[in-house]
Amino acid sequence: MTSRKLLNDCFLTDKDRLSHEECLAILTGRLSAVAAIEELPLVETSGRWLAADIVAPRNVPLHDNSAVDGYAFQAPATGPMPVVMRIAAGDLGKYRLEPGQAARIFTGAPMPEGADTVAMQEDCTVDDDGDHVSVPLDLKRGANARRAGEDVAEGSAVLQESARLRPQDMAALASFGLPKVKVRAPVRVAILSNGDELLEPGAEISQGQVYDSNRAMLHALLGTLPCEITDLGILPDDASLIEATLAKTAQTHDVILTSGGASRGDEDHIINAIDRLGTRHLWQIAVKPGRPMSFGQIGDCVFLGLPGNPVAAFVCFLLYVRPALTVLGGGAYHEPVRFPVAAGFDVPRKKEGRREFWRGWLEPGPDGRPVAHKFARDGSGLISGLRQATGLIEITESVTSVAKGELVSFLPFTGFGIDS
Repeated sequence: MTSRKLLNDCFLTDKDRLSHEECLAILTGRLSAVAAIEELPLVETSGRWLAADIVAPRNVPLHDNSAVDGYAFQAPATGPMPVVMRIAAGDLGKYRLEPGQAARIFTGAPMPEGADTVAMQEDCTVDDDGDHVSVPLDLKRGANARRAGEDVAEGSAVLQESARLRPQDMAALASFGLPKVKVRAPVRVAILSNGDELLEPGAEISQGQVYDSNRAMLHALLGTLPCEITDLGILPDDASLIEATLAKTAQTHDVILTSGGASRGDEDHIINAIDRLGTRHLWQIAVKPGRPMSFGQIGDCVFLGLPGNPVAAFVCFLLYVRPALTVLGGGAYHEPVRFPVAAGFDVPRKKEGRREFWRGWLEPGPDGRPVAHKFARDGSGLISGLRQATGLIEITESVTSVAKGELVSFLPFTGFGIDS
């Protein structure tokens, strides 16, 4: 199956300033899946996006079986019953009980025909020779018996195309006996940094130089999604080299991801190269931190240009790049989980018309309920705030101040696939 093509000018917008919702609507509405479809052994598909619906091919469990070690019988019991058979898990024999008879049975063993209830062995009394058993007379019909299909019925919809396979989903697919699954291939993402002032960690630093921290962060963020990462390293301020690199990379990758250099200065070679090779749009987003982001394409390769400050790059990746990669990879985008919690801080003034995402964490309040705390400094170059935070505090456009005790929305990093 061939991959779908991107719309031409899929990032074009007639507005100079976009709201958070408008930005998301473009990313999730105009992009389409470009990742190829492949069939893999089940054990190799963890975290992948499903490429086809899954329908249960058989009942799970396949047959009625015992949930405990004990004695199977037909309820109600009226007194001691003769034990006429023994059935263990994996026994393929066909057995039938008559009313008033019991079968010694073990967990997972198929229920004999005629039996509908199992008494736990610790609740039973067996005579000295083991030939008769007495069970609790008040045991309800059906107790401790699992019915065929009670977990999943044959023909029922289990997972939809575009769902991401979790460990528990893989357990379900294995229980159906599925050896292989059709999934989307990882999105092919190339990341790069640009600037003569940037250094690789480990190099000797001089005045005017900085270590490239964003690329390592983007590596880790991409690792929370099914992505195949190509690290192009740090490209020097060489216009010809940058253009040649981008042109070649666009032929073999789904996405090119950069950070910084969002303006149109003489040394912003990446932006100028994108404009020459394809199309690019600079979005001013009414969001803090973030604001200027570049979106474009070279043919069917998407270009995503994040802000240069690490906090802004981190937040914008979670809010916008992650949804874009999800859709490009064939996944279904879902809004991140938001929890209403009390604010443990005061912010007397906040700009109206702009959505803000503050770095924060939760602590138990006096009543034991969680309270959100905010990192004291808002500078988008302060990595220490990201390290201290376990999530984002979202403040919508209409809010102009926050008083201690008011409800705010908390978006835990775990909802973005990041351990907190």
